[in-house]
Amino acid sequence: MEALQTLVREDLARTAPPPGCAMGQALASRIEAVAAVLFYGSVLRTGDLDGVMDFYVLTHDPRPGWRGLAGRVLWPDVSYHELEIDGRTLRAKVATMTLVQFRSAVTGRRIDTTIWTRFVQPSALAWASGTETVQEISRAVAMAACAATRFAAALGPPEGSALDYWRALFRRTYAAEFRVEARGRENDILSVDPGRYERLLLAAWRAQDLAFEETAQGTVRPALGARARGRVLAAWRLRRALGKPLNLARLAKAAFTFEGGARYAAWKIERHTGLRVPLTPWREKHPILASPGVFWRLWKARRAQATAGGDS
Repeated sequence: MEALQTLVREDLARTAPPPGCAMGQALASRIEAVAAVLFYGSVLRTGDLDGVMDFYVLTHDPRPGWRGLAGRVLWPDVSYHELEIDGRTLRAKVATMTLVQFRSAVTGRRIDTTIWTRFVQPSALAWASGTETVQEISRAVAMAACAATRFAAALGPPEGSALDYWRALFRRTYAAEFRVEARGRENDILSVDPGRYERLLLAAWRAQDLAFEETAQGTVRPALGARARGRVLAAWRLRRALGKPLNLARLAKAAFTFEGGARYAAWKIERHTGLRVPLTPWREKHPILASPGVFWRLWKARRAQATAGGDS
């Protein structure tokens, strides 16, 4: 387990780009009872700040009121945040859940597949409430690696490269989670640091005493017995069957609880169409009720653009 913990600690201790650190600090001050802020996703991998940064905020306590009740049943809560730094607007999409929920989710014993799949990918600890919390997060991320690689051993080929097992895992989890990803998305993730994923797979297998053979050809062969493989595959079939309904339920919840969702949608529309959507207080407070009017306005603007282009 020590080798795995070392890899995880090195990952979490990576220095996030200054804008990521600034946003992490801002989130820690804006959200109540924060234990830790984890920065992950494509912006961390590429450093491209034109997009939206992704964060998980872990709290000591659930939120009060009906939103907290909803978050206990269907985590995480989702919100959108902006931060002005040196004349530049930084944007972040934030998933919030309690530290207790996070520790439970990384074990792989729940139906959810999203947490342990996310956190076998690189992440940086942008903010933590103390040394004990840092240690707790490190242990949890190591557990996520064990859960992910256990499923990878059963879902991957009988023998293959380390990356073959990660590819098999990511493809299956994308399909189970109701995510629309471009073909080859898993290769984009792995290509950033393939050596890291090779080391992580083997360290996590060793940490959970999952025997494997390394061949002279550079491939690996996990020694999963028929009974053990059958148990893991049965567990996967249950997650595959329930993954889409679970994530559809989360999307339905987010439609009513996504804080800052109107600002996020307005930014996305302007980014992809070039058309600015004025964000009134009513639209920000009632994004679902406002959406028909916004889409009508967008349709008319696109039609006017098309007509003007045809006349020129």
